[in-house]
Amino acid sequence: MAKATDIDDLARRIAAGERRALARGITLIESSRADHRADATALLNALPQDAQALRIGLSGTPGVGKSTFIEAFGMMLTARGLKVAVLAVDPSSARSGGSILGDKTRMDRLSRDPNAFIRPSPSQTHLGGVARRTREAVRLCEGAGFDVVLIETVGVGQSETQVAQMADLFLLLLAPAGGDELQGVKRGIMEMADMILINKADGDLKPTAMRTCADYAGALRLLRKRPQDPDTFPKAMMVSALEEAGIADAWDEMQTLTDWRRETGHFDATRAAQARYWFEADVRTALLAQLDTPEARTRMEALAQSVAEGQAEPAAAAAEMLAHLRG
Repeated sequence: MAKATDIDDLARRIAAGERRALARGITLIESSRADHRADATALLNALPQDAQALRIGLSGTPGVGKSTFIEAFGMMLTARGLKVAVLAVDPSSARSGGSILGDKTRMDRLSRDPNAFIRPSPSQTHLGGVARRTREAVRLCEGAGFDVVLIETVGVGQSETQVAQMADLFLLLLAPAGGDELQGVKRGIMEMADMILINKADGDLKPTAMRTCADYAGALRLLRKRPQDPDTFPKAMMVSALEEAGIADAWDEMQTLTDWRRETGHFDATRAAQARYWFEADVRTALLAQLDTPEARTRMEALAQSVAEGQAEPAAAAAEMLAHLRG
């Protein structure tokens, strides 16, 4: 475990906006070592607790141009004087746990912007489209003074909706396609999306993008209206990351929705519910970690063998295992 003075110094440097310190802090919170977890908790507690950034989750189908959109969107925001952090989660290898982490190389202009910070992280096979410690990385970025934090998820589908539990706004980025494309997007993720952005609305694809936008706008009207939304949301819009068209309009709509939620109290209520969700998730994770000790694995294997051989009922063996964990 690091000395308290070292953690306090790291927190001070992060709060001062030092990018290297922020990168070091994120590396610390991504570690699964027990001593590092204790240091990570101390670091989070040492940061300013009142710092808030607008957290924007972004998911999309493969090849939709997420990285191109994020770069264009991020450059537009930094040009307006805002500080932008991008937490891009890459799929991990089930064999090695590693990933290519190519997002930073695909956002070359944004990565060189002094008002931007890009951190690719392996998902470490964690479902939900985000890395296990992404929420804590968001807190570090807020402590470092960033105004907007973009959270790019792995893929799109039913398991990639967990980002909605850590974001203030959830954007779904889709490519122009025929109406049948609606069948390829799970209803669950559409119900969570605050805005659907049809990317690549340029060149020969623009007419198709217009039809696709109309299809999704119609689909959104069929979904139940959410109490935290004004009458015009959720909505579908067209953007072109390549031509940087429609992005400023999309940002204006995001601000309109955020302002409305703040004024009506939904913004703070949602953040409180998210904090409760992650508290309960951390408790469940800690309980599961108790099964990963050598003694617990040995007992688990012995009981599993008894069940497999028909010498014990699964429910009885499970009760015995739980009694063992309780001591």
